[in-house]
Amino acid sequence: MSVSFRRLAVTGAVALVIVGGVIGIRAYRGGGAPGGTCPASAEVLTRLKPLATGEVAAVQVENRAAPLTELTFLSADGKPLSLADFRGRTVLLNLWATWCVPCRAEMPALNALQKKLGGSDFEVVAVNIDTREPQKAMQWLKDNGIDSLTPYSDPKAKIFQTLRADGKAFGMPTTVLVDRDGCALGHLAGAAEWASNDAVALIRAAIGG
Repeated sequence: MSVSFRRLAVTGAVALVIVGGVIGIRAYRGGGAPGGTCPASAEVLTRLKPLATGEVAAVQVENRAAPLTELTFLSADGKPLSLADFRGRTVLLNLWATWCVPCRAEMPALNALQKKLGGSDFEVVAVNIDTREPQKAMQWLKDNGIDSLTPYSDPKAKIFQTLRADGKAFGMPTTVLVDRDGCALGHLAGAAEWASNDAVALIRAAIGG
């Protein structure tokens, strides 16, 4: 991990204290993979673990794939979506906010990852959780040339609350690697260089699995 992103990871840990003070924990159960199971084999996770290295060394690969609680957010035009709408694609779910310095710093890398691997098999789903001035996030993306990420949002930040209750969100940014069946393969608290060769290798292994 580069020095700049190590510093950002520390900033993200500090953000945990801030976020924890303003956002309550409220979990709602449901969703996950059909029947609450994860078809992903242990071989996929075994293949991913040695690839969580270098720029993505902080990614916590799950010991076994687990169905995620249903996660809901809004499309760019304000229509309700859920993670279930992305079934059939591997997803890198990223929670970010304009007030979060490490979140902003990693957005160009997430944008580059989407340009490189995005398509019918994979998408970076970046969900903004600003609770005030929701248009501010869309303007920030435009002003900073983030042109490949769809501006999803959750102005009530419920998605963070749910992931935190499930033990997969500890600060900002929060990123979860999700397989095509809606099951968590790994998660990361803090920023990473998602456009790096290390990250691309990890994502390609997840897609191929």
